[in-house]
Amino acid sequence: MFSKTRVTEPGPRTQPAAEPEAPRSFDAGFDAPAASATAPRARTAPSVLAADLTVSGNIKTQGDIQVEGTIEGDIRAHQLIVGESATIRGEIVAEEVVVNGRVVGRVRGLKVRLTATARVEGDIIHKTIAIESGAHFEGSVQRQEDPLANGVTPKLAPPAAAKPAASEE
Repeated sequence: MFSKTRVTEPGPRTQPAAEPEAPRSFDAGFDAPAASATAPRARTAPSVLAADLTVSGNIKTQGDIQVEGTIEGDIRAHQLIVGESATIRGEIVAEEVVVNGRVVGRVRGLKVRLTATARVEGDIIHKTIAIESGAHFEGSVQRQEDPLANGVTPKLAPPAAAKPAASEE
């Protein structure tokens, strides 16, 4: 069914566009990276750091990461899954964090989930949190509307705006 709809509606419109690009068909290698450049915007498979891998240093990506090894450094990602055999020593900043293994350091995330096998030693700053029964957690938990923001400037701005209003009276 879907292929008939695609052929009927966008097919004729796409074909005239494909005809001027026919000479570019020799540049098929360039077309493939363009498709790959579009793919990271969509949901892709996470980068997996194997259990036998040890990384000393910071990791930063806009994609997803699944860690099964040992990381000694900070991690910034869209989504981070800490495997059961993983150990992370450093700060984690991600929109979604799922901890199955061990984390020693601060965790900042919009959604943070500690599974039953999780061991976290450090503070958690979150928008939403879930801690399963059996998870080991030592530290403090703080809820913030935007835990990914480094500063609290947005929270300080409204009171400063209120002060000039009081001065005008």
